[in-house]
Amino acid sequence: MNAQNSTILDTDLFGGPGLGYRRPSGSLLKWIGNKYKMAEQICSYLPKNFGTFHEVFLGGAAILGTVSPKEGVGSDAYGPLIEIWEAVQNNPQKVINWYAERYEQYYSSEDHKAQYEQIKARFNNKPNGPDFLFLCRSCYGGVIRFRKSDGYMSTPCGVHKPLRVETFAKRTLEWSDRLQGCQFVQADFREMMAAAKPGDVIYCDPPYVDSQAILYGAQDFLVSDLMAAIAECKDRGVHVMLSIDGTKKSGNRVCDVQIPDGLFETEIDIHVGRSMLKRFQMNGKSLESDVVTDRLLLTYA
Repeated sequence: MNAQNSTILDTDLFGGPGLGYRRPSGSLLKWIGNKYKMAEQICSYLPKNFGTFHEVFLGGAAILGTVSPKEGVGSDAYGPLIEIWEAVQNNPQKVINWYAERYEQYYSSEDHKAQYEQIKARFNNKPNGPDFLFLCRSCYGGVIRFRKSDGYMSTPCGVHKPLRVETFAKRTLEWSDRLQGCQFVQADFREMMAAAKPGDVIYCDPPYVDSQAILYGAQDFLVSDLMAAIAECKDRGVHVMLSIDGTKKSGNRVCDVQIPDGLFETEIDIHVGRSMLKRFQMNGKSLESDVVTDRLLLTYA
């Protein structure tokens, strides 16, 4: 096992690598900080037995989609995101049509950036799931950046080509199958964590504390509130998994999020790769030396 753990794992209670989770064949949303590439590794540390699986800070839903639980809840404070995931579950063809219509608009002229800006302007005038879906797949690096002053999405068009409609359709149908046991709720993470029951599992992948204050929903997030909610869950017998900043640079210093003593029983290093947000801020430089390592923290041993 490549992970560095703070406790010896009890294999009768604790899954560990190789438990058998398989991620979807591709991510549906292009999303900064998405844990798709390391989803199987993260899921391998789930308890062998648990009740409802909750993913708060839903974003690209990489962990929820990999777990594909019989009973699951995906939640996020941002309405258009929940609109997308509800439609993926209940009416995947509608989602495919949303994407196809905007893909056609994007390629309706040689000036793709101008078409992107039209879709973005429509979204900013009236935020909605269908436009947000295509913007996620076509904006720069999946960096969903909103201005704090007025909530305006400001991310420019990406340099990559959006997924072909046929590829997106295939992924949508797969994700729909995987999410049939789930419900989706627009709510603050504190509300959803308070509703979890003993024996449930909550996975938290909050905004990077040091570098994502400009991103969607991050402006009002306080890590102290999350730590308090996790402590309450642990006291009630709810298992919590937290992905949080590990070894990561901000400017010339290494970030280090302060974790309350005794809150977590196990710590694992998860290699993430190079920072897409930093690459965005540095105009696309590859940043080979700017490697991110997240910590996966567990309230159980």
